[in-house]
Amino acid sequence: MAFIPSGEERDVRRVKRVAVDGAPLSYIVTLAAVATALAIVPLSVVVGSGKSFPLSQGVYPLVGWLLGPVAGALANGVGALIGVFVAPHTTTLPLATVLGAAVGGLAAGVMRGSGKRRWWWQPLALFFAALYGIYAGQALIRNGVAWYAVLLGSLIDWSALLLFVMPTRVWFAQWMLSTDPKSVALGLFCGTWTIAGLTHLTASSVIYIFSNWPNEVWLAMAPLAPLEHVIRAAVGAIIGVGVILGLRATGLVKPEHANF
Repeated sequence: MAFIPSGEERDVRRVKRVAVDGAPLSYIVTLAAVATALAIVPLSVVVGSGKSFPLSQGVYPLVGWLLGPVAGALANGVGALIGVFVAPHTTTLPLATVLGAAVGGLAAGVMRGSGKRRWWWQPLALFFAALYGIYAGQALIRNGVAWYAVLLGSLIDWSALLLFVMPTRVWFAQWMLSTDPKSVALGLFCGTWTIAGLTHLTASSVIYIFSNWPNEVWLAMAPLAPLEHVIRAAVGAIIGVGVILGLRATGLVKPEHANF
């Protein structure tokens, strides 16, 4: 050094910003605002309700991957709650909307856990399995819906559950960590299909308690629901690739439990 400091040596430490489960509060607020804004944009009519599902359903999983399970659930829940008030045209039942969004962020964040969080997905898997059992059981036993109608009408729900409990859960999360944009996009598409399906299962289970739609509605959902779900997955992949590659390029501080 050409210049030797003459002052007393001081110990400088970096003070951590306010964070929730390792995710900066500013990130959570920003992504909650994004979820709220996207809740205003309708994508398709929800069969049996007369409402539309919002664009935000395609990014609920992404929020969980960007922030981690706890922070992701918080951001989604807050964003969905505000969206209930600013965009009632995309809300079928407020409780179902908020609960589904929060659970989606949580489920996305635990797809590829490490350390003590490696097993977080297991109680969630049991929760979703029990939820589907109640959902389908109510249709079959209480409302007399044909078994094939329930199976076809809930394809996105049980397919998402299977993908979540199988090793595909980890594969999708690992693909998102790839340096190849195509692998990232594929991981986002498949991961969004899985997590958005579990979000749909959670919300639909609550809605069905009050709706009890008949056999005809289940059959009507059979061809339409998968097409709508492809839109959700495509939205998650398109937006997600841009966001993840952009975050990598800018080098912003990565939340502790993020998956990108």
